[in-house]
Amino acid sequence: MNLFINDIPIRINKPGEKPEKGSYNYHFSAKQEPITKAKLINHIWISDVSLDHLDEIIDLVDSPVPLHLLSLVISPENYESVKFYLTKKYKIIKAAGGVVRKKDKILMIYRLKKWDLPKGKREKKEKSSAAAVREVVEECNIDVKLVKKLCTTWHTYTMNKKKMLKKTRWYIMDLTDDSKMEPRKAEDIEELRWMNQKEVYHALENSYRSIRFVFEEFYRQTINWKKSKVCTE
Repeated sequence: MNLFINDIPIRINKPGEKPEKGSYNYHFSAKQEPITKAKLINHIWISDVSLDHLDEIIDLVDSPVPLHLLSLVISPENYESVKFYLTKKYKIIKAAGGVVRKKDKILMIYRLKKWDLPKGKREKKEKSSAAAVREVVEECNIDVKLVKKLCTTWHTYTMNKKKMLKKTRWYIMDLTDDSKMEPRKAEDIEELRWMNQKEVYHALENSYRSIRFVFEEFYRQTINWKKSKVCTE
């Protein structure tokens, strides 16, 4: 589960999963050591996390006081209990969005002074894939073809003093027509821009960590797909 709290990436591992070696600076067991703000520095892995421990972690990470935490991996005692707990703690908002390809370029949108990807809330009884295509079309006035699901992100925010948890399913799409491409001003989109990989990396310096994660997954899967294609030819 890829969770973002205060724009800090938190990976909640499934049973048997472990972070890659070199991806964390410090590891400790929540059963053996107390969870403190002083320990949440750089890249951290915490194992044996109960629901009470998770509450402590969320309170620390969601604090208005800045942390020096860059990323966090949590290995819970019970993964399914954690997912159920989060759905009770927050109001769940379901959304979908797209990474749209035009040859070697990707479409990015500039909204609320940040570079972002087109996305939006899913309507009742609407499939996530259909919602993703609809949002891309509505926000950018282009035509696209759905390719495949990319990944899922979860991020928290507060609206009207209520804690929200947005679940966004991301899809890879191919452009079919951008002759009438135009940003939807009603959605606070100021600009649409096709970017190559180098331009994307520059744009991500002024974006959200959840969007960086989506691009990391996109380029990782693209590289793996190209390798597998070469091997089979």
